[in-house]
Order: sequence, then C-alpha cells, then structure tokens
Amino acid sequence: MSQKNETAILALALLLTVGIVGGGFWWFSNNGVKIGNKIIQNQESGNNSSLQDRISFGEKSFIPGDISPVKKEGVQAIAAKSYNRAIANFTAALKLNRNDPETLIFLNNARIGSSKSYTIVASVPFGTDPNTSLEILRGIAQAQNQVNSFGGVKGVRLRVGIANDDDNPEIAKQIASTLVSNSEVLGVVGPNTSDSTLAAGAIYTSGQLVAISPTSTSVKISNFSRYIFRTVPSDFMAARTLANYMVRTLQKKNAVVFFNSQSNYSQSLKSEFVSSVSLEGGQVASEFDLSRADFSAAKSVEQATKQGAEVLMLAANTETLDKALQVLQINQKKLTLLAGDDVYTTKTLEIGREQAVGMVLAVPWHIDGDPKSDFPQKSRQLWGADVSWRSALSYDATVALIAALERNPTRDGVQEALLSSDFSATGASGTIRFLASGDRNAPVQLVKIVPGSRSRTGYDFEPVR
Repeated sequence: MSQKNETAILALALLLTVGIVGGGFWWFSNNGVKIGNKIIQNQESGNNSSLQDRISFGEKSFIPGDISPVKKEGVQAIAAKSYNRAIANFTAALKLNRNDPETLIFLNNARIGSSKSYTIVASVPFGTDPNTSLEILRGIAQAQNQVNSFGGVKGVRLRVGIANDDDNPEIAKQIASTLVSNSEVLGVVGPNTSDSTLAAGAIYTSGQLVAISPTSTSVKISNFSRYIFRTVPSDFMAARTLANYMVRTLQKKNAVVFFNSQSNYSQSLKSEFVSSVSLEGGQVASEFDLSRADFSAAKSVEQATKQGAEVLMLAANTETLDKALQVLQINQKKLTLLAGDDVYTTKTLEIGREQAVGMVLAVPWHIDGDPKSDFPQKSRQLWGADVSWRSALSYDATVALIAALERNPTRDGVQEALLSSDFSATGASGTIRFLASGDRNAPVQLVKIVPGSRSRTGYDFEPVR
C-alpha cells in the first residue's frame, strides 16, 4: 500500500472516536474536597489542575462537554449540601440519560447525605479516556446501587468518590497520597493502566490502603504488594490463551508482534506471548514497536510477509491503537489477526469494519460468555444496553470491597479479609477469590469480530465457542 493511503488511514483513525450504545460502548455528547468530616487539601497536580478539581463525590462532573441543566443543578445542590434537591435533580437526570453511571453514583451519595457511610474511591482516567472511565464506573455504580438498595453494608451505606487520574502515573501517585491521608477512605477501585497501578501502588502500600484494579494486567503486578489486588487476569493468562489458540486451533506457528515499548501493559503482553508461542512450538519472527517515530505500518506488514509470518499479533495499548488499526487495514485480511484486550473498543469495529472480521481477541469477560450468570440481565435492566468486560470486572472489584467491609470495615480489616483463605464473593464473572500474589485465578475469554448489529457499527465481538 502507498504511503499516501497509509496516511489517509491514520487520518481516518484519528477522526473516529469510541462511543456507540450497545456492546458496552456509549455516545456522550474553595478549600478542598470534603469526605465525611475530613477535608482533602489542595495539592498541585502534574498539569496545573489542583487536586480538588480531580476528586468528586458529586460536587463536580467529569463528563466531557456540557451536561444536562438538571444534572448541573444536582451538582450544585450536592455541593451546597441541599441533599433533597440533589436527589430530585439526579433522579430527573437519570430519566434523561439512564446509562450515565456518574449520575447514579452522585444520586446514591446524595441519598446518604451527611449520614454515616463507608467510603471507597474510583481512580479513573476521565481526562484522557472518558469512555473507558464510564465503562469502569458502570460496574462500580451498579454494585453501589445494589448494596445500598438493600440497606448498605450491615446497615451502613456505601459512598463512592471519583478521582480523575488521567492515566498519568504521577497524578495517580498524588491522588493515592491524598486518599491515603484521609482515614475515611477504606478502599480504592483502580487505577486503570498497569503503569499507573504500579506507580500509585507504592503509595497505597505505604499507607496500608487496599486498591483493586479491574483493568491492570501487567505480570509485574503479581506479588507487587499485599495491598494491591486485581479482578482481571494477568497478561500471562491472555498470552497463553492466544498462543494456544494460534498453534493448536489455527495450526499456525509463525507470528510477528506489534507493541508499544513505552507501555508496561503492552510490553508485558508482548513478552508473555513470545514465551507462550515458543512453549507451544511456534516462533515470533519479529517485534515491531508502534511507539517509534519512524514506524511504518506498510513496511512492517511487508517485512512480516517476507518473513513467512502467518499471524499478526496486536499487543497495542490505547495510545497506539490508531497505529495498530493501520496495520489491520493494510493487512487486508491476508494474515490472521490476534489482539489483546485494549483493542476491544468500538473504534476497532468502526475503523476495522470488514478488514477486522475474523480477528480474535483475548478479553477477561464477555456478556454472552456465561449463560448461567444473572449479571447480564441485571446490567441490561439498569443501563438499557450491554456492558463491557471493564464494567463487569469493576463490578467485581467493588463487590469484593463490599464483602471485605462486611467482615471488618477498617483498612486493616479489608486487607486481611481479601487475603483470607476463606474469602469469596460472587461477581459478574463468577466467584471472586484472591491468591497471595493479589491475582485472581480467572480464565480468559476469546472473542471474534463478526458482522452484527448490537454495537450499531455493523460489527460485533462474539465469544469463540
């Protein structure tokens, strides 16, 4: 393919954005922050935004763009501690947009008002990845709404804060320091990326505050800390599943990998895939770094073909997804495509379209993966559409914190409960138990891109049976 066509593909990739209802994706058009009786004081964060602007229990919306007038009134009301008015406003806002998890969280916080509560905080990248943040918050909001509807944790309702860490390790560390310093925060859901989890994890560990990431998959997180857990399987599981599928099911033995050397997640998935393919009797002929300034999708695919590659493995992260989608387009379905969970986005369906059909991805969960689970039905009733694996694993992280709080609602109690050999909770993706490493020994689901209507792109992710 010509350089001109390659450039055109990149331009298209940059123009299209994530956000279609269905399949877990959506369209979205002072003195400090108070938690209970304590004040989180201002600190300057990495990009000139004070920390009070990065944490909200309802006093600020992180939704990009304009929010509805009635939701804006609810935000103003909760900031003024006019809780009854906030309840009315947020209830009306949910009628206008039922799939907004931020509004549901704020509504539940307003219902608590100044009453006693147990507090957890979600650390999500609203500033840089709002769609992923909303997917994560749907799971957290569903769990909060569920437990509070039944009276809370042994009669004490759950309050949820939202912290915008921008997927920036330095900002995630500052948020961690702030949360650690406030004794009312009993647990954290997040951060999102492995880089931010590893950076902030050191702060959570020193402050003895549990953080459960629903989305960080790097193998470096295993045994990182006795305070850092995750509900998502590690890259070892995803890579091993993909390698097994490639060699045993597809009967293909020669692959090349596209990855981002600047991403802990991408590096981890790449390395584990290379090792797993070798153990299966195959080989990875070349590794292409998507982060290089001189990266050329056309030249890379050409080189892979000359080397006899049968499979292109896309271990891209969010920042390099556009370049990975160039590879997909240039490939023109000639070589088999495999990918990791960061490629599981509506953008892949929209840009890839027919060229993406047949690509197999390893993800932690799919809404149609377990016919026996009641979570898909409950989530559809609440949100009016399907949710993604990020929502399911965030729900599981929140459910795990709730179950730990039921045993002992203190920081030490939460940590001891999660590490206990008899700890278990029932989540969206089955039983939740943690190994001493902080990992959850859970299976990986393979999904394939097929023509379909659920995502409203003309294509869908469906489980590989």
